[in-house]
Amino acid sequence: MQIYRIDHVAQVAADLDAQVGLLEGLFGFRRVRSWDNPAEGVRGARLEIPGSRGQAWEVVAPVGEGSSLQTWLDEHNGRPGLHHVGAEVPDLDAARAELEGRGIKPADGPQGRWLEASLSPPEHGPGILFRLRGPGSLDMCGDSGDAVKPSEPGEASLGIVALDHVCQAFHDRDELARWYRDLAGFVQVWRTPDDEHPDMADLVLNIPGSSICWEVITGRGEDSFIDRFLERSGPAAHHVTFEVADWDAALAACERRDVPTFDDEEGVTDGAAWKHTFIHPKHTGGVLVQLFWEERPGVWVRSDKIPPTS
Repeated sequence: MQIYRIDHVAQVAADLDAQVGLLEGLFGFRRVRSWDNPAEGVRGARLEIPGSRGQAWEVVAPVGEGSSLQTWLDEHNGRPGLHHVGAEVPDLDAARAELEGRGIKPADGPQGRWLEASLSPPEHGPGILFRLRGPGSLDMCGDSGDAVKPSEPGEASLGIVALDHVCQAFHDRDELARWYRDLAGFVQVWRTPDDEHPDMADLVLNIPGSSICWEVITGRGEDSFIDRFLERSGPAAHHVTFEVADWDAALAACERRDVPTFDDEEGVTDGAAWKHTFIHPKHTGGVLVQLFWEERPGVWVRSDKIPPTS
């Protein structure tokens, strides 16, 4: 199976309009499509992420009784969060066969337009849900939706210029890296030495054909915050990371909206400065967000420090 492009990251929200307003205002995303499909129990919106070369952010919300999204929220104690990552594959039937051969049973989307499955090793429990579509299937949302006039970027937004990566927690980074390589062709491009940090180790995988990378973090030592996360959430998404164009402007945008940041870090690599910080999920609609700025491309160390959020 080959994943050749990440299309979007999707989050569940109880209040669609409020979440879209947050993404338009603070994050500077631009809504380009909306849909309302009571038959499938979902409303949604697709928003462009500045600078991300076709990758988008989607928000989905439950409609009516019996919605699978409402069940998802109930199972998560009403807390919103990341729901799935949308990706494209050359052959949907071949992807299904590969997944089933590895003990993963995918679920079909409406009319066979896409399929959903956790791509993590099944023996370790549910991981991050992927929604896979093949070429020629232009809809991943369950409804064609209505194009809307793109919203204008929020004034004094964070100034995001790219979605950099999605980070997943897992008990063994090398095991998951091998699994993703064999399953979907992910390629390791960077890793920290085993003993660089006392409580964690990580690596970064490139998804061929995609501008988004995949980070895997693993706990080290006793009482690592990553191990606590895994006990609570399993091998799930830990955070999503965006690059900003102007560090001071991004922090000022947070301050204007009373959105605190935490665990700020900064440093210099090869003579060029970099900085990063985090926004707690309770201020983003359920997703831990990392922001970074770098004076020159390639100098930021992706995971110098990743904080717990509990």
